[in-house]
Amino acid sequence: MVGIDATLITVEVNITQGINFYLVGLPDNAVKESQQRIDSALKTNGYDIPRKKIVINMAPADIRKEGSAYDLTIAMGILGASGLVPAELLAEYVIMGELSLDGTIKPIKGALPIAIEARKQKFKGFFVPLENVDEAAVVNDLDVYGVTHINEVVDFLRGDSKLSPYQINTRELFYKNLSNYPFDFSDVKGQENVKRALEVAASGGHNIVMIGSPGSGKTMLARRMPSILPPLTLGEALETTKIHSVAGKIDKGISLMTERPFRAPHHTISDVALIGGGVHPQPGEVSLAHNGILFLDELPEFKRNVLEVLRQPLEDRIITISRSRYTVQYPANFMLVAAMNPCPCGYYNHPEKACVCSIGQIQRYLNKLSGPLLDRIDIHLEVIPVSFDKLSSEAKGEKSEQIRKRVIEARKIQEERFKDYPGIYTNSQMTPQLLQQFCKLDTQSKNLLKTAIEKLGLSARAYDRILKVSRTIADMDKSEKIKSHHIAEAIQYRSLDKEGWLG
Repeated sequence: MVGIDATLITVEVNITQGINFYLVGLPDNAVKESQQRIDSALKTNGYDIPRKKIVINMAPADIRKEGSAYDLTIAMGILGASGLVPAELLAEYVIMGELSLDGTIKPIKGALPIAIEARKQKFKGFFVPLENVDEAAVVNDLDVYGVTHINEVVDFLRGDSKLSPYQINTRELFYKNLSNYPFDFSDVKGQENVKRALEVAASGGHNIVMIGSPGSGKTMLARRMPSILPPLTLGEALETTKIHSVAGKIDKGISLMTERPFRAPHHTISDVALIGGGVHPQPGEVSLAHNGILFLDELPEFKRNVLEVLRQPLEDRIITISRSRYTVQYPANFMLVAAMNPCPCGYYNHPEKACVCSIGQIQRYLNKLSGPLLDRIDIHLEVIPVSFDKLSSEAKGEKSEQIRKRVIEARKIQEERFKDYPGIYTNSQMTPQLLQQFCKLDTQSKNLLKTAIEKLGLSARAYDRILKVSRTIADMDKSEKIKSHHIAEAIQYRSLDKEGWLG
């Protein structure tokens, strides 16, 4: 795997007079140790490895080979070179899997990208561990065989038994599970203003931070966000599944991810785990949240350097990890949803409980969030705890399905607006030039915005954000022009820019 794409590795085996076992082609320790697993698996099942000089080359030799997924490949190469299976047949198949000492085949990472590359290279079929067959079978025009033991592969190649390719109807599966969400907005009591703000955020793809005391429902509301986002397209579902496949995060029996990802890392996470990378680069949480939501609870508790690495992916929507020999890229087009307390004790601005923090403590707490990071968050929302009367009420709120319909309609308007601008799909992605073109204000709206900036002490960076959010609110209203009440609502969503929060 290089990034989220597979690279073809050819295993060449030569058996000549002499002794010893040589494995070359830049293998790591896990690949080198395959000799013991292969030796045991073949002997246990009655296949005699010739006591001669065995040279195994993994080409191209300048790419580092990692992991245990080559066990089955090397074992079949040795059997082919020994004449125990037809060597000419091996070249028609991609064969991958980790071997147990008894010949049982264990699952691998990245089965979907490997299957896509196998089809691209016009291979006849792909032997894959049975646990990975669901995700690999998503790729059509390729025979995918799910195997559990080395004997199944040997018997198939010898012609002693038949294996049926695993069949899956990708489109039927995709549309069947498209709206299966465990959480629904109808479960939320009260918080109508917060639901409205989350609907605005979903409609325009805006990043949002919720500020409220403990128990006010920030996490509960955030977990319901995926249920109101537009459903994944088939292309987005494949791309999302590829990333999770590479990271080994696909659950058993799942072939295609049909729900938008919701990633909620703990605040003790490191910058590498969040952004991706490591000695052998792997996608981080921001890439696993691609086409979905990255939820950061207790935002100020994250280390400063961890939050700062978010600045570039929030802007570019892609992660580039460079090493001395190569560079990999992971997509990171996610929506940031964050939650935080207003102060260390959590009760600043609480309607009933008194805050025990000094002004200096509150400022230090909020100053953990840098200006450049807040600059990339369009909506700042205060969440007030729900009263007992609303909590005890049996009335059901509006269902996520109804909210989602309105979000989809707003997104369609934006798709049409930005069809001539590649890479821009939502209002949140508008450049300053596009803001001037699509966010023209009448005199009344300009005066209102000017008054708000002067009276509320809104910072200069709030100006563009208010325009973007007001454009989304106008789209939800099906209004071609931004009106004064759209601007008024957008101004409400800039809590942290007001004087007394971050100065």
